[in-house]
Amino acid sequence: MPSPVPVAQSTVKHTPLEDAQGLATGVVMCTMGLVILTHLGLITGQTAGLAVVISYLTGMSFGLIFFLVNIPFYLFAIKAMGWEFTLKSMACVAALSLGTELVPLGFAIERLDPVLGTIMFGVVTGIGLLAIFRHKASLGGLGVVAIWIQDTFGVRAGYIQLGFDAVLFAVAAFLFPLSVVMYSLLGAVVLNGLIAFNHRRDWYIPR
Repeated sequence: MPSPVPVAQSTVKHTPLEDAQGLATGVVMCTMGLVILTHLGLITGQTAGLAVVISYLTGMSFGLIFFLVNIPFYLFAIKAMGWEFTLKSMACVAALSLGTELVPLGFAIERLDPVLGTIMFGVVTGIGLLAIFRHKASLGGLGVVAIWIQDTFGVRAGYIQLGFDAVLFAVAAFLFPLSVVMYSLLGAVVLNGLIAFNHRRDWYIPR
C-alpha cells in the first residue's frame, strides 16, 4: 500500500470541474446508500438519521425533512467554515434531497439481506462522504460541526459522529424494534469507522 502523501505535497488546489465531479460522485453514492437503508426500513445517524426517524414517524418525505433540518447548521457553517464550504454543502444537501426522491423511481431492490445491506450502506455512504469532505463540503448538520472540531482540535470527525449516533440510537430503541436498532447501529459503526480511519488532514488537504 502506498505511503500517505506528505502534507507539503498534498495541499493541492481543486479546479471547479474537479470539485463538481467529486461532489457529484459523493452525492450519488450517499443517495444510493440511503436508498438501500430506507428499503430495509432501517435508520442512520447524524442529521440524516434524524430526518429518517421523523420521516418514518410522520410519513413525510425524507428529502424535504432532510433539507429543512439542515438549515440552522448553515449559519454555523458560514461563520466557522466560510462561504465556499457552506455553498458547496447546501448544493450537496439539495442534490441528495432530490436524489432520494428520484432514484427509487428507476431503481428497485427485489431482495437484500439486512446484514449485507447494512454493510453496503455503511461502505457506500462512507466513501461518498469522503469524496464530499475532500472537496471541501459536507452533507450539512453534524458533519459541519464534526469537520470543524477535527480541523480545530484534531479530534477525528468519525469519532464525533459515532458518539452522536450512539445517543440517537439510544432514543430510537424506544421507538423502533430492537432488530431495527441493532442493524442500524452496525451500519453506523461501518460508516463512521470508515470515515475515522480514512479522513485525515495530514494525508489529504484540499484548499
